[in-house]
Amino acid sequence: MFKIFPGYALVEKYHNWKKAHRTEDKTLSRAIRLIFAVVAAVVLWCLPVENWIDGMTIIQKRTLAIFLFAILMWLFEAVPAWTTSVLVVVLLLFTTSNSSLVFFENAAADVLGTQTSYKSLLHCFADPIIMLFIGGFVLAIAASKTGLDLYLARVMLKPFGKNPKFVLLGFLMVTGVFSMFLSNTATAAMMLTFLGPVLKALPADGKGKTALALAIPIAANVGGMGTPIGTPPNAIALKYMSEIGIEIGFGQWMAFMIPFTILLLVIAWVMLLKLFPFKAKEITLNIEGELKKDWRSIVVYITFICTVLLWVLDKKTGVNANVVAMLPVGVCAIIGVLTKRDLEEISWSVLWMVAGGFALGVALQETGLAKTLIAAIPFDQWQPMIMVVGSGLICYAMANFISHTATANLLVPILALVGASISTILAPLGGVSTLLVGVAIGSSLGMVLPISTPPNAIAASTGMIEQKDMVKTGLIMGIVGLVLGYGMLIVLGSTGFFG
Repeated sequence: MFKIFPGYALVEKYHNWKKAHRTEDKTLSRAIRLIFAVVAAVVLWCLPVENWIDGMTIIQKRTLAIFLFAILMWLFEAVPAWTTSVLVVVLLLFTTSNSSLVFFENAAADVLGTQTSYKSLLHCFADPIIMLFIGGFVLAIAASKTGLDLYLARVMLKPFGKNPKFVLLGFLMVTGVFSMFLSNTATAAMMLTFLGPVLKALPADGKGKTALALAIPIAANVGGMGTPIGTPPNAIALKYMSEIGIEIGFGQWMAFMIPFTILLLVIAWVMLLKLFPFKAKEITLNIEGELKKDWRSIVVYITFICTVLLWVLDKKTGVNANVVAMLPVGVCAIIGVLTKRDLEEISWSVLWMVAGGFALGVALQETGLAKTLIAAIPFDQWQPMIMVVGSGLICYAMANFISHTATANLLVPILALVGASISTILAPLGGVSTLLVGVAIGSSLGMVLPISTPPNAIAASTGMIEQKDMVKTGLIMGIVGLVLGYGMLIVLGSTGFFG
């Protein structure tokens, strides 16, 4: 998290809150979960799986064992999720690649053709999608250093006036817009900082406090769906769609997802007003901070506008969104706004999380494991609706308990390959696009518990929200979002919107 970002103190408070709410030392519990994951993977590694899955090679069996290890580690959280991703990449490199340890190579001499290219695995961290995220992080750093974030927040909230109902709508919309381009964790921390004095001024016995406090994490989670860089699951879905020949540009994604997110934000506004009505008649906001006017800041403002425009118009200009992301990196570095110290503040753990998922996808494809599994499971006999909706429900359920990125990393690679193999069957429901974008939507809608997502946890750490209220609103938003989301995707897909 960027230390210069408004609300950084809240992120620190969130981490302290997590420590304070931990029960006794969980070292033993974590060790047990780690041992279980390792033993399960080793057992699968050693079992003669090729005897009950036709055509499975030794390398494919190792890849399957590592995939099982990743699933269990991400589910159990015996270690941080990004640590699991790093370990997965290392295991794949040393045991399944064409540059693996000698005794692994010798043991698999008969299946050398199914080994993964070590270059392909190492390329996962320098994947264009990773650069897209780095560009987004740099924009966030530059906006914070020049005061652009505070200025935009003040300007965007001003039209909503002082009526509590419309102030609530303002916070929902502004938080949603910020989280489309900035980290949803940073956005939630920043907006809750602005909200702090307001919450203290509201009547102690009123429910409006809860509505405002819940509005921030809801909007941060929902708003992230609006752009490819808003949240990692979006980019993961886009990457695998691209690999099977479905190209959706930055602007095209925004064309259908921004109206969807705005609709969900309006629904959230109505829900919060009904569940937590205000007693106060007026709310006064005081967001301090000035827009810097030195030449470096002016260059940043121009770069910010140009970057967003190029992203939105990528189909018109012909410049890929991943390439556009390098514009703010280059400009901010050359004018001195982006320093070596700022690079240390980039959320590298998020990037490793995404890269680890990409590496699993590469291994599944290059070793031929994906084709073997697809041939072994009769997906073509499943009802298309069960496949599409079932994957979304599974994703949503998992995302409430583990990282949204880990959820997408686990499900998208398999679903992409399965979907491509039965694309004609899925065509009436929108094809593979509905399957994969549905997973991205399901991931972002997982917000039932404080542990579901960092914005939820940061909001919970303020002490203004009871868990039962978060569960109630999270379930409502999840059900409504999934129904509307799949309805939208099926309609768009069946009309040929995704190409």
